[in-house]
Amino acid sequence: MAAEGVWDLSISTPIGTIEAVVEFARLRQDGVLTGTARGAAESVPLSDITLEGDRLTWKQAVTKPLRLNLAFAVTLDGDTLTGTSKAGRLPASKVTGRRRAVPATAGR
Repeated sequence: MAAEGVWDLSISTPIGTIEAVVEFARLRQDGVLTGTARGAAESVPLSDITLEGDRLTWKQAVTKPLRLNLAFAVTLDGDTLTGTSKAGRLPASKVTGRRRAVPATAGR
């Protein structure tokens, strides 16, 4: 299952739903999966990204709306994903996402 692309995420937290955008790319030279998350006026790198079959996990640190270290575990199904995000001792939050369509090449 491929994770590459731009994903629109919705995270259902105890303080409300948070919308975020996560982008995954594979480095050409060694094939390592990299990523960045954007939301709440900040952009943060993803770490410990692992893709095994259809299971994708990663970690990220955010400072807005709260300073938290998040651990995501999701299952990919084509252009959708579902799973959880966990922040320390807080209860897990439900995560859903949809991969953005690749824009058509301009000038066709």
